[in-house]
Amino acid sequence: MAEKKILVVDYDAESLENISKLLISHKFHVIKASDGQAGYDKFGKEKPDLVVLEAILPKMHGFDLTKRITQESEGRVPVVMITGLYKGPQFRQEALGPIGAAEFFEKPVSPEAFVGAIKRLLPDEDDIDEALPDSNAVIEALSRRGQGQPSPRR
Repeated sequence: MAEKKILVVDYDAESLENISKLLISHKFHVIKASDGQAGYDKFGKEKPDLVVLEAILPKMHGFDLTKRITQESEGRVPVVMITGLYKGPQFRQEALGPIGAAEFFEKPVSPEAFVGAIKRLLPDEDDIDEALPDSNAVIEALSRRGQGQPSPRR
């Protein structure tokens, strides 16, 4: 399975480090940026599978960065917003609605809820394979079904 790439953008070095360590412990590849502009530049260069960002960022506000990422990726790259300042349902609704965030957390963040949301937003390709029958079983079933019948010409 290819390692999922997550861009983490936070001006607070301690928060950036804690989020990164948590994601790395769950086998994610982490790219870090400490301001909105650097985050935007790394988003363009690194093509992450998901972005985690603080709402309050220097050089480019987290809300603006979220909108840009969502528009430019046409919604294919989910953005998880974390904030210590914007508390309350009105900010959550704005972040998840017009701004386009896929998930919104207020600090302090529950590591379990946070990682659970990340895993939900980044489905594991291996999980999909488990639901499918083994390719040899499919071939065998098809060959049994097709025995004695001429194959259709195209």
